[in-house]
Amino acid sequence: METLRSRVDVTPAAAAMLRRLAATHGSLMFHQSGGCCDGSSPMCYPVGMFRVGAADVLLGTLEVDGIDPVRVFMSASQFEYWKYTHLTIDLVDGRGSGFSVEAPEGKRFLIRSRMLDDAELAAFGLG
Repeated sequence: METLRSRVDVTPAAAAMLRRLAATHGSLMFHQSGGCCDGSSPMCYPVGMFRVGAADVLLGTLEVDGIDPVRVFMSASQFEYWKYTHLTIDLVDGRGSGFSVEAPEGKRFLIRSRMLDDAELAAFGLG
């Protein structure tokens, strides 16, 4: 059986922050919008604090040891531009000005991207 491919991943630093945030806020989710400035950063919210709808695409689920799975969404219009990429959520120093729950920690999440490889393109029906 082939391993299920994912469009999203998380770095160890970001996973550690997610564990810390989940201890305070409970289950978490991400939304990657197509805005400018902070609107183009991945925003982390407690589940239920941000409503996703028909204009959003579920990119995948982050499996982080010790917490509930973290679903990652993107606006459908942005997904049209990013559908050929794999996204990794990372954590860096600095404070974003959005409503993402890591902002008071003096850190912010950001997206690192790479193009999907041939096997991933085929798995997602893009090859």
